[in-house]
Amino acid sequence: MTTFQTLLAGLRFPISRAPTESASLLSAIHALKANVSDLDDDQLVAESKRLRDQTVDNGGGLIEIPKVFALASEAAYRSIGIRFYDVQVMAARSLLNCQIAEMKTGEGKTYVGALTSYAWSLMGRGVHFMTTNDYLAERDCDLVRPMLERLGVSVGFLSRESDPVQKRNAYLCDITYGPGYEFGFDYLRDQLALIQHRQPNLGEHYRTLRRGDEESEVFQIQREHFSAIVDEADSVMIDEATTPLVLSGSPGQPSEHPEPYQVAAEVARNLRSEDHFSLDSRTRRAELTKAGISEIEQHLDQKTLQHLRRPWFMYVQHALQARHHFTRDADYVAADDKIKIVDANTGRIFEDRTWSDGLHQAVEAKERVTITDENRSLARISRQQFFRLYENLCGMTGTALDSEAELSSVYKLPVTVIPTHKDCRRVVYPMRVFADENSKYDAIGRAVREMHETSRPILIGTRTIEKSELVAQRLSDLPVQILNGKQDADEARMVAGAGTRGAIMVATNMAGRGTDIKLGEGVNELGGLHVIVCEPHDSARVDRQLVGRASRQGDPGSCQTFVSADDDVIQQYARWMARYIRRIAGPDGEVEADLSRELAKLQNSVERKSAAKRREMFSRETWLEDVLSTLAKQ
Repeated sequence: MTTFQTLLAGLRFPISRAPTESASLLSAIHALKANVSDLDDDQLVAESKRLRDQTVDNGGGLIEIPKVFALASEAAYRSIGIRFYDVQVMAARSLLNCQIAEMKTGEGKTYVGALTSYAWSLMGRGVHFMTTNDYLAERDCDLVRPMLERLGVSVGFLSRESDPVQKRNAYLCDITYGPGYEFGFDYLRDQLALIQHRQPNLGEHYRTLRRGDEESEVFQIQREHFSAIVDEADSVMIDEATTPLVLSGSPGQPSEHPEPYQVAAEVARNLRSEDHFSLDSRTRRAELTKAGISEIEQHLDQKTLQHLRRPWFMYVQHALQARHHFTRDADYVAADDKIKIVDANTGRIFEDRTWSDGLHQAVEAKERVTITDENRSLARISRQQFFRLYENLCGMTGTALDSEAELSSVYKLPVTVIPTHKDCRRVVYPMRVFADENSKYDAIGRAVREMHETSRPILIGTRTIEKSELVAQRLSDLPVQILNGKQDADEARMVAGAGTRGAIMVATNMAGRGTDIKLGEGVNELGGLHVIVCEPHDSARVDRQLVGRASRQGDPGSCQTFVSADDDVIQQYARWMARYIRRIAGPDGEVEADLSRELAKLQNSVERKSAAKRREMFSRETWLEDVLSTLAKQ
């Protein structure tokens, strides 16, 4: 049991999932609202300070949860003009009990996070509020700062552009907002500083003693890891957990010896599939045959040989992997003489991430851009291990139940489903299935044109940047806006306007995640936002996040999914399904049978394999961290 859960166990209103206790807590909060509303601003701060002093003086003793929530509600009303819904209070209550709250899109997770952060800040040990990127962190921080400062609570923003002193000041605030990965990298920077301090230059300790100087303390950015609230928890704690956090020592400068990558790329272009190499679409790897290894050895000259950092065949296999498994505008973009990785789940572009072990350089050679130095790993930690450093951990997302088992086994976090403030009015149209991609996109084009005639706004979600541009081209005669990760700075603004009358937006599935789409004037009467899923994702969670854009906060809306035998999830994991679809398709290429259940089973199977891969990676990283920790102590 964590520190805060132990604290809550003795409260008059303990945190639990029981409806009667929820009703009791809500009644107590409502009863206090009249008294709290009579306080002036100075008295509001004074009462908040009294609660904080009481908590700290008691060493984490009794916290008056009803009073805490009533004060926060009043501060929110005076500062930003909102009152917390009862369901938002229930969600904050579950977060304080270290749970994952599943809240549908548009239910106000930002305010729930602020309410929870305020309660935890009374412990005086710092609260970390984590989002998926810089923009959302700054937006949420600016949105709730007036409410929190009215309660006498200090708020800091953590940016990757901040210098160490600015970051330190942000961490010294009661509540710190920032992207999840930056908290992890700052932890690694602190650990690296500690290691370097323990290993001074030869004779440095002796010289310090002779001079009579005191040994300097290590400058650390963070303080402790007391509590963390993770927004979009499934994305941050599940999807991004497939790769560890790695602090790199390479500045991304041009490589002094690009020859091995360039020669490997040229050799890969002339190798023949099956004769020289085989491809595995599931693992996205390439493997040379014996004949292939013999072939590539003929192209290894002395100049290339002297600059190899690994066996020659690995350079060629990476070149083959880059050539056959990595697609421009799907896995990466080539811009400004650089290769930038595209997040498969959100469509966003990672400005500062690279593939490891020479794979990034293989893609650079393929695209004939400047080849950079390989990253040199200075420190690393799995995301799972990093989150487990916190005494109190919780999160929010619109799709948590699908990952309930993994969240429980890895993070020990149960999932609580929070009811919506208003009933969902979403209309789900039957899935449409086609024999090939061309027939599918023809049907999507007709469906969009028919819907556009009614002036309803339409959001079309695609799996990749490449597909988003393909769909936009087919709709070039219509007023289409395209959002695919290339316009990251304007992403939120564009998504927010997707609900206006007559709007048509084509976007990668998760572009703009975390931004509400509010319906424009008169759109309610037309039926609300219509969402089209152009291609199912490997994880059904991503599809549900896209569909969740329609019918927020009781608005009307609808959605429909389009599938073809050429879609990636079917081609990679169920070729039998592709053959079946093509066999039963009609003359127009469309299938009359309902295959939604079969697709759901396929996605569940793929997600189980992905979860197993994450568990394997977690075990490997845990073992490595234990070994490195033991060596460091020695």
